[in-house]
Formats: sequence, C-alpha cells, structure tokens
Amino acid sequence: MGLLGEVARGLVRGADRTAAWTSKRGPRTFYKSRGAKDAGYITSNRKFVLVREMVPRLVVPDLRGFRLKPYVSYRAPAGIEPPLTARALFRETAAPLIEKDVKAGAFDPQRLEKYGFEPSQEGKLFSLFPKNFVR
Repeated sequence: MGLLGEVARGLVRGADRTAAWTSKRGPRTFYKSRGAKDAGYITSNRKFVLVREMVPRLVVPDLRGFRLKPYVSYRAPAGIEPPLTARALFRETAAPLIEKDVKAGAFDPQRLEKYGFEPSQEGKLFSLFPKNFVR
C-alpha cells in the first residue's frame, strides 16, 4: 500500500492510542520492563559493556545455626508489646543515665551529648523540629 492508502486508513480507523505500549510500537531502544536501568552501556559497534559497579549486590547474612523460620503464620496471635514511642525510648535509654548523674551530682545540662542528644541539627539529612515549630 502506498502512502496515501496508509494515511486514509489512519483517518478512517483513527489513532489507536489506548493499545498496549510494546517493544514493537516503541523505538528500538525500548524494552518492556519496569524501568530497570542497564548495568552497563552499548558501544558504537553495538556491543554491551558490563560495568561491575552498576550491578546490584545482595548482601545476605550467614544464618547457619539460626533457629527461627522465615515464615510467620497468619494464625499467630497479635503481639502484646505496646508500640515504641519517643517517651518510652527516652525512659529506656537516656533516663537511667541522667538519673544516676543527678543523684551523683555530676549532671551538666550543657553536656547532653553524653546521653545521646545532639546539640544542633546542622548538616543532618533530616532536620528535627519540635511539634509547635512555626513555618
């Protein structure tokens, strides 16, 4: 069929924009996948060169002698432990040390780094603010 025939057929049938996008319809560089990147590059003479740094590496711990199984039944009862809150975490980690230093008379409010507190959030990836911080 000639060019005019193809144009006429396109006008009569309409553009099929709802059809699935496949490797037949896309450019030659299109591979139907879930957006995974190639672990290398293609040279000018169409050869693929693998770059080792781009290959994902799975680090699996050695589980020999580990008693638990990697499956939890849906019939297992719900946990009885309450969810961990900031207050509970403080009571378990920093509060005993602060209490001990207060009783010994060695507590210094200027040196809170000793108990795990950080003086400022500068240079951190996520800055922490109090709940009532006005933006």
